[in-house]
Amino acid sequence: MAEINVYQRYFEACGTFNGRERHAANIILKSNSSEGEIIYEILVSFFPHDDADDFCISYDACFIKELYRAKGRRSKKREAILLEEIRPQADEIAAEHDATIDWQKPLCEARMG
Repeated sequence: MAEINVYQRYFEACGTFNGRERHAANIILKSNSSEGEIIYEILVSFFPHDDADDFCISYDACFIKELYRAKGRRSKKREAILLEEIRPQADEIAAEHDATIDWQKPLCEARMG
């Protein structure tokens, strides 16, 4: 199975998980392909980010949602459509867990794969 991070970026965020405040979120759109099937998922992981150098990801507050599954392979056109859905999908995941993502405060440049 080939797994690729199509998009990844860190943002300031707010939430409490397992009694620990989280101040940032890692947002990833990833693709998985094998045996003629493609799957796109969004991953939202909230982590402490206690200071500017703290990018230690904790996976106890990591949530994954499948966005697309079908026969086929990676498509730039499909990925462009899914990239437009990242914010609303991530906001939905955050809201389900009483957290928020501050899209106006990115912590790094976007990484595209």
